[in-house]
Amino acid sequence: MKSDLKKSYDLEDRTCQFGEKIIDLCKSIKQDLISRPIISQLVRSGTSVGANYLEANGASSKKDFRHKIYICKKEIQETKHWLIMIERYRPELKNKVELLRKETQELILIFGKIASTLQNDKLNIKNSNLN
Repeated sequence: MKSDLKKSYDLEDRTCQFGEKIIDLCKSIKQDLISRPIISQLVRSGTSVGANYLEANGASSKKDFRHKIYICKKEIQETKHWLIMIERYRPELKNKVELLRKETQELILIFGKIASTLQNDKLNIKNSNLN
């Protein structure tokens, strides 16, 4: 895997590229009794981040948008776990996994910031209604 996880400011594109890199990694791993469920979970969580972000952008309300962003945050955190498990099971993949773990951490921070901003906005609206 090249270190071409290009830093894109287009989060839709970035999460799509991330999912593609997860698929590429998983295709390179020989499946056996232990790796099969880990690969399955990693593909599911790693590719769902982008799908849920697309759904968030097409949300029908702020509440729906917020809900989808929280799902993105949850899925990227789960992806971090499965990457750790892959690296533990197949230490020879450390370099490939490390690139994805770095991108995972950046996406965790991005979705965490979006979620906290949405939460702060929600609290500000509630507080302004009290006045």
